Amino acid sequence: MQPAHAQDNSWQAALGNPREILAELREEVVQIPLLDATVQEKAFPLTGTLYQPSGAGPFPLVILNHGSPAAARNRDSMGRYRLIPQTRELMRRGFAVLVPMRRGYGASPGDYAEKGGCAPGAFAEAGRQSARDVLSAVAYARTRPTLDTQRMVLMGQSAGGFASLAAAGQAPPGLLAVLNFSGGRGGTGLGGAHCDVEGMARTVAGYAATTRAPVLWFYVENDKYFSPEAARAWFAAFEAAGGKGRLVMNPPHGNDGHLLFYAPEAVPIWSGAIDSFFRERGLNGFSLSKQ
Repeated sequence: MQPAHAQDNSWQAALGNPREILAELREEVVQIPLLDATVQEKAFPLTGTLYQPSGAGPFPLVILNHGSPAAARNRDSMGRYRLIPQTRELMRRGFAVLVPMRRGYGASPGDYAEKGGCAPGAFAEAGRQSARDVLSAVAYARTRPTLDTQRMVLMGQSAGGFASLAAAGQAPPGLLAVLNFSGGRGGTGLGGAHCDVEGMARTVAGYAATTRAPVLWFYVENDKYFSPEAARAWFAAFEAAGGKGRLVMNPPHGNDGHLLFYAPEAVPIWSGAIDSFFRERGLNGFSLSKQ
């Protein structure tokens, strides 16, 4: 089973109305060409949503990557993954936010590419495919003069955190930090049980050797998909392979800590952790403003 937001699908209430366009956030629906697209793939660009602060920019950029529902039937219902309170928090600090929908999710057409579950090699293949989509969003952002891709952050929750790690392993220029919230694949939703902790550890260790940006690993003690023991094992493997970063293990939150990122009341928790991480890394606080 793929990692999910929650078996009761309560995460869907946080995704907002895909038909709404918020002018005050300069919300824009964009089409993102897929990197190295075949002739057939060129007909199915990714759908993304871009939010920009007021002003001319160029703005530092967060590319926000979504997770993956447990049930395949729920992928379509993700729409454009509009997490408005979370987006506002990023924009309040000066960021533009680009939210790409990977192939086969929500508003993006094309075939679902992150297949394989927990089969041998499946984590690495899912990482390769999701990184392709994330890096397509990076390439698109470089075409927009109001976006400063030399001040860029990759951010994601669950499978989106894993996608951010995989893309960071390809060392895109301008990447200053990675924010991995409850990231991984292969969770069962059963009290934090995981199908292959060691396999995931090997996969993230493979990314570490080529990841130049520091990574914040933010997990929650009562995560039903990725236990504290699994998260610590993955972070240890990442560090042992040369990755730089910090692991934050947050106290239990609600009925399932995997969902902390979706809760509006939890915004100060994760944003405070990022503030601290950026200060430690000399990135001039959350805003990443130029010196």
